[in-house]
Amino acid sequence: MLLYGSSDSGHSFKVRSFLLLANLQHRYEWIDLGLPREQRPAAFVTASRFGEVPVLVDEGRSLCQSNAILQYLARKTGRFTGGSGEWQTVLEWLSWETNRIGFSLPNYRFALLWSPLPADVMHYLLQRLLADLGTLEQHLEQHATLLESGLTIADLSCGAYLHWLPQVGLPLSDYPNITRWLQHMTSQPGWLHPDQALARHASE
Repeated sequence: MLLYGSSDSGHSFKVRSFLLLANLQHRYEWIDLGLPREQRPAAFVTASRFGEVPVLVDEGRSLCQSNAILQYLARKTGRFTGGSGEWQTVLEWLSWETNRIGFSLPNYRFALLWSPLPADVMHYLLQRLLADLGTLEQHLEQHATLLESGLTIADLSCGAYLHWLPQVGLPLSDYPNITRWLQHMTSQPGWLHPDQALARHASE
């Protein structure tokens, strides 16, 4: 397997985390998203249908969009799929991530660190982010992981960007249930922090 990803991409980190935690043999290739698309490696341009990371190449097939890749890997390997009858709930969390925490936090972080947006837009993103964190914090008050059976691709997806939460001025200490949940993930064999897992010279 070959994974194309990039630093600061939580979407890349979702897939890289799966590969590391499942101990799957793969190669990681860092893509400089600062380059114009036509200057990026030709193999990546060919593989990436939407010109974005992550892209996973497996058995000659190019797979795009992080949550879709997670579903592919879960079904292929049988890892992080959830227990009997939980797959529908896994999919619901993946859809929630796409529309909520996977939208609010990446966009707010990007605007805050690299590309400021108008004040009203920043306020909107922050309020949406706080609501999303509240949803997770409340759910995790009664659950160690998002689903009863343990870690699934839903956890890998919803938690990916949260390791960078302090960068946007929101300390994890304000969210004890989320903190406990993230610590459970970081304690898994093979786990790497995204800054290390997605580094330019990272490889497996």
